[in-house]
Amino acid sequence: MGPSAAVAAVRRAVRGALADLSPGDLVLVACSGGPDSTSLAVATAFEAPRAGLRAGAVTVDHGLQSGSAERAVTVAGQLRELGLEPVEVATVEVATEGGPESAARTARYAALDDAAHRLRAAAVLLGHTLDDQAETVLLGLARGSGARSLAGMAARRGIYRRPLLGLPGALLTEMSAEHHVWVDPHNDDPAFARTRVRHDVLPRIEAALGPGVAAALARTAALLREDADALDAWAAKEHVRAVGDPARPNDLDVDVLCDLPPAVRTRVLRRVAIAAGAPPTDLTAEHVGELDRLLTDWHGQGPLHLPGRVRATRRCGTLSLTTAG
Repeated sequence: MGPSAAVAAVRRAVRGALADLSPGDLVLVACSGGPDSTSLAVATAFEAPRAGLRAGAVTVDHGLQSGSAERAVTVAGQLRELGLEPVEVATVEVATEGGPESAARTARYAALDDAAHRLRAAAVLLGHTLDDQAETVLLGLARGSGARSLAGMAARRGIYRRPLLGLPGALLTEMSAEHHVWVDPHNDDPAFARTRVRHDVLPRIEAALGPGVAAALARTAALLREDADALDAWAAKEHVRAVGDPARPNDLDVDVLCDLPPAVRTRVLRRVAIAAGAPPTDLTAEHVGELDRLLTDWHGQGPLHLPGRVRATRRCGTLSLTTAG
């Protein structure tokens, strides 16, 4: 008797995500012990050896709930029972900047980056599903985000891969039913915006509009990602063209920038602000908008102060961004 439809679908998704890796490569699964990442770990433990790959895992203890350290040790033991090796528990300290969800995510990715570097992993697999993608799009809409944010999560970005991004969460829950699965209390805590979207907003939308909303939002994200990638590539080329002197990469030709469509011009401005030292997480759309006004609504104003002690000035047809000493 073969695997269930749910198991077969998850294995197939993982198999596709591993197809371009070389025999002997190490792939790590980021596993919280919840239904999605547990299913991912089970499927990876099955598929990786058949592709000649080594498979390990990392579970992150955020220290945000009582007993989290003990829970992380239990999850690590379950992962080893699957045959995954190496398995690490990464204990992190979650800061307070940017809200608890954002701070936890920052700490988690820093731990995964460190583990991947130390263990020389070729890929790190994340358990985000189609439902997670839909939630990301809705949250972006509520915040008034641009196309890049609404494009949601990429199936691949650098070392990270999300094999389950096209699969509904219900399918992962079905697959994980036979395993000892931990349910993160945060998943039911209404203090978190994503929890409210998952348990209240999306069900209400589907009740009003009919089933399939999550899948439609995920398709929207995929379409917007193609558009955002194209605009980013265009902006990268125009950034190079706007730099008159390669020795001064943060000095841009005002005329070149003003000839660009706003969607491209603002991307160039964000790129150069980050290159000059503005932290991407602190550089808001409002900052970029004020920077754009130095080009499109110029009447002698300035200098403009940006995050990271970056200062923007316009003089003699040149927009210059410098970092204060």
